[in-house]
Amino acid sequence: MTDGRCLLRVAVPNKGVLAAASSDLLREAGYRQRRDTRDLVVVDNANGVEFFYLRPRDIAVYVAGGTLDVGLTGRDLVLDSRAGVEERQPLGFGRSRLHLAAPTGSGRTIESLQGSRIATSYAGVVEEFLKERAVSAHVIRLEGAVETAVRLGVADVVADVVDTGSTLQQAGLETFGEPILVSEAVLVTRAGGGDPDGYDTFSRRVRGVLVARGYVMMDYDIEAVSVEAACAITPGIESPTVSPLQRSGWFAVRAMVPRGDAHRVMDQLYDLGARGILVTDIHACRL
Repeated sequence: MTDGRCLLRVAVPNKGVLAAASSDLLREAGYRQRRDTRDLVVVDNANGVEFFYLRPRDIAVYVAGGTLDVGLTGRDLVLDSRAGVEERQPLGFGRSRLHLAAPTGSGRTIESLQGSRIATSYAGVVEEFLKERAVSAHVIRLEGAVETAVRLGVADVVADVVDTGSTLQQAGLETFGEPILVSEAVLVTRAGGGDPDGYDTFSRRVRGVLVARGYVMMDYDIEAVSVEAACAITPGIESPTVSPLQRSGWFAVRAMVPRGDAHRVMDQLYDLGARGILVTDIHACRL
């Protein structure tokens, strides 16, 4: 308890890329995070949150059972667990694709999987994928690397997370068919459980960081005759801020611009006559 309020219990991955990225996100959102990877619990009394560092695969199960209120983990792990949780928000990191792969040149298709042995670390996801396509196959759950399953005679096909595909190529495999799943880190809560106390503030902070990461703040000076055209280039989130300068006939404009468009927008503004164009990072926001 803190100031008479219940702490919001949040599950965070304890290792791997998801762990580092999740902690960075939460730290940017103003929450206290662990300094030692051996710490399994961190209490942030000032912000009314208690963080639990768990195996990414276990997080959805704890949230579904009501032991914890909110979880940050991968969509692939959530679906594979088949736990009763609801995806509330994608987080934009930890992106991956789960793909089928077979020996190079085998000419495999989804339809040819009938009766095949498929090795994967995501048995739940693969079984649902096959069920939706009315394909009957034997799914073999393996922990860790599955690329050698075909060579060792354990499986005919594998379903694995693919980045560049180089690891599969080294094992003499190639992907085929559509991705089984496109995944990324997500925020989840218990399905049908309603929002726990403190969730609104927590999710608002997280969204604020995600928006801030995707935008920059752009400031520039422009002649009055070109203000309307400049604002059309930088409409901002709701509307740009336009203020008169001491110099007669000139205005200062400030607007949020998508980070990936910043240089293109600067070029357009400069060609329009804008000067003193400045771009600064946004660390957090509330919209």
